Amino acid sequence: MSGIYIHIPFCKQACHYCDFHFSTSTKKKSELVEMLCKELELRKDEIGQTIQTVYFGGGTPSLLNSEELDSIFKTIFEYYEVSKDAEITLEANPDDLSEEVIKVLDKSPVNRLSIGVQSFFGADLKLMNRAHNAQEALASLQLARRYFDNISIDLIYGIPGQSNEQWKENLKIALELDIPHISSYALTVEPKTALEKFIEKGKVKPVNDEQYREQFDILVNALTSNGFEHYEFSNYGKPGYHSQNNMAYWLGKSYLGIGPSAHSYDGSSRKWNISNNALYIKSLEQDKIPQQTEKLSVTDSYNEFVMTRLRTKFGVCASDIQEKFGEKYRGHFLKESEKFLKDGLIKKTENTFHITSEGKFLSDGIAAELFYID
Repeated sequence: MSGIYIHIPFCKQACHYCDFHFSTSTKKKSELVEMLCKELELRKDEIGQTIQTVYFGGGTPSLLNSEELDSIFKTIFEYYEVSKDAEITLEANPDDLSEEVIKVLDKSPVNRLSIGVQSFFGADLKLMNRAHNAQEALASLQLARRYFDNISIDLIYGIPGQSNEQWKENLKIALELDIPHISSYALTVEPKTALEKFIEKGKVKPVNDEQYREQFDILVNALTSNGFEHYEFSNYGKPGYHSQNNMAYWLGKSYLGIGPSAHSYDGSSRKWNISNNALYIKSLEQDKIPQQTEKLSVTDSYNEFVMTRLRTKFGVCASDIQEKFGEKYRGHFLKESEKFLKDGLIKKTENTFHITSEGKFLSDGIAAELFYID
């Protein structure tokens, strides 16, 4: 099983918290789509397995018109073997999802929408500089539900000025809309973003760790008591609606990353494309793929395995460590995990280690403590 990730690096406007690669100018959109197709063709032999997931991320993939989307799909189906039941996801912003656009997507191979709602409150959306308003968020979901069954939404907690009651209301609205998958992230202050500058200048008051933790607990309780499985730290799905694309990442499956800044993984090395639209286009026009490669050491692979598995419902199996990386790494993991078992942050079931509910909010820090340092 393999996947294809396609990065669409265009947005209508810059969100104040975002540090992804994108451009607010769409002048080169048609040229870039042409080069995405060329990259797909040039890299057709890198993955010999059936494609089980295709994911359009960004940026804002819902800015693609029907001809551009058709062109990319035509290339994928011409050069890759795509499973008949492949999960094909397109990220979309609420303000793009008119009925006309949703009908186009409904007729395309896209069978899953991931909608960047972030909040149902206007003040939150304004603070984050989202392109949509609260009314558009609701309307887009009501419309999307008429055409798509498999829908995910993003919701952000830990927004400055957002009370716990407002956060509960956000979750209540999502549950009432019967959305089957929710990805929820804490609002992090990334370097060189507008949000960081606002906080530095005192225009926005930073959120403290206590509020993050309270809202995370509210999130977990609200969703798990309403039929969602908390199957990865930031992801919650009803049975049958877990993201196959994300699961592939966490389980270490290979995937091809197409487009500027996109990353690829083949099980032993990572590749990443240049984060510059003009240089990306120029290179592909010359049939060159503008990317760098990093060969992963055994230690790198072990550390990634621990980090990703601890975040998921699967946990870390000690015998898997033995099989994949050897006794040295298994022994290290067992020794370092003892303190977390003692403190109740990790639990052990037979040969598999899971983060407990008390440890979930600390999972990345716990994983870092279990890393092997050469």
